[in-house]
Amino acid sequence: MPTPPPTGPLVTRGTVSAQLLSLGVRPGETLLLHSSLSSLGWVCGGAVAVVQGLLDTLGPDGTLVVPTQSGDLSDPALWSNPPVPEEWWSAIRAAMPAYDPLVTPARGVGVIPETVRTWPGALRSAHPQTSFAAIGPGAAAVVEGHAPDCRLGERSPLARLEEMGARVLLLGAGYDTCTAFHLAEYRIPSPLVEVGRPSPGGWEEVTEVSISSERFDELGSDFERDRPVVRGKVGAAGTRLFPVADAVAYAERWLALHRPREPYVDAAPRAREPRTRP
Repeated sequence: MPTPPPTGPLVTRGTVSAQLLSLGVRPGETLLLHSSLSSLGWVCGGAVAVVQGLLDTLGPDGTLVVPTQSGDLSDPALWSNPPVPEEWWSAIRAAMPAYDPLVTPARGVGVIPETVRTWPGALRSAHPQTSFAAIGPGAAAVVEGHAPDCRLGERSPLARLEEMGARVLLLGAGYDTCTAFHLAEYRIPSPLVEVGRPSPGGWEEVTEVSISSERFDELGSDFERDRPVVRGKVGAAGTRLFPVADAVAYAERWLALHRPREPYVDAAPRAREPRTRP
């Protein structure tokens, strides 16, 4: 059987830029992107063309930021997709390479962030599990100072993006991917958990704020109902554009009302989701 032709739409670097400008993305702004390449249609040039189109739109004064998480650098005892045998756990902890911002690939966030991570001139933050990468004149200000015990809180790029007046662009991605909502969890506050990971000195345990994207889709739906969110399309992908600060402020109020504060499963964005903690 011959392979059927693609259904499209045909998306190019130029159409990405033109449609982003029509959506309201402004040259010179700072943009936090969450994306799904497959949602766009048939993209001529793939992820490279999408990144080029984004950079064309932002211009030389704009800064593009993406999550480049590496949640697989985590305790194998918590892996469930797929799990690994318990007798492997100690060997995995001993052998797992430590985070290196230059070589550790992004996992579970799509091909566009990984393309940004390897882009000439891109900078990446230091957190070994929830890093961000950025391109543009504001990149250093975004990624510097990402504390090793603060995944997505006040000492992470999310707080810097909030201060800088950055906006979030959901490009074919849902609100469940919106990392800005996690910053609100640090302000409620949420429970603390022990997070295991490799380090240059060996396996380490770090106390962190528990984070979870549970009910983020519902939170996003209410946010969109109550606050100004620009909606449109790029190719076939539904898009949403809104300020980081608006998302964080709304999530602080919403999570306090709608999600209980007692300990819940810690579910940092990662390639392998954890088992339920005792």
